[in-house]
Amino acid sequence: MNTPIQVMLVEDNKDYREVVNLAIEEEKDIEIMDQYGTSEIALRSLQSMSAPRPEIVLLDLRLPGMSGLDSIRYFREYAPDTKIIILTQSDQEADVLRAILLGASGYLLKSARVKEIVDGIRLVHNGGATLDSSVAKFLLQNLQSRLPKESLNMGLSDRELEILKLLSEGLVKKEIAEKLEIGYSTVDTHVSHIYEKLQVNNAPSAVGKAYRLGLFSKG
Repeated sequence: MNTPIQVMLVEDNKDYREVVNLAIEEEKDIEIMDQYGTSEIALRSLQSMSAPRPEIVLLDLRLPGMSGLDSIRYFREYAPDTKIIILTQSDQEADVLRAILLGASGYLLKSARVKEIVDGIRLVHNGGATLDSSVAKFLLQNLQSRLPKESLNMGLSDRELEILKLLSEGLVKKEIAEKLEIGYSTVDTHVSHIYEKLQVNNAPSAVGKAYRLGLFSKG
């Protein structure tokens, strides 16, 4: 029998915690391993090297003390393999964008049906991403048109985006230099800048992050 997906719930509203708990109790393949009312206490529990890591964190944004948004980077630092699903009342543009850019794998509103939350946990656990339908519609219709292109492109220049696309096609630096008819050292410098701007260490990570952020779809 497969081990249930281990979930940490970070939510200060006791009534809503109970709702989520009751819903997940019915699912044999998902289990709430820990639940906390603040980010600080949740993060403290992860600082011990021997403490088990959750596979999924359900994270509210509006928490007492450190907000859910501000805590995302620390969850990723202390538990880099753990995936984060935002579960909140906020559908504000800035919250959605920042959570996604910080690395959240999902963004669900508390108005979501219990089935959507449970299905979202499974989807993210299996490598996918989940968005509330209203949030997804907002992203598709408004986000690209309302944010500066530089923000959407993570500050990458047109040449860097071109090189990143070629990396995604499996070309190595030497091949890119030949294709673009530029020097190898120039390509090497561009690739270093790409890694720095995307905050990654290698080509697969850069390509993966570019796909997750939708950089290749931007003109």
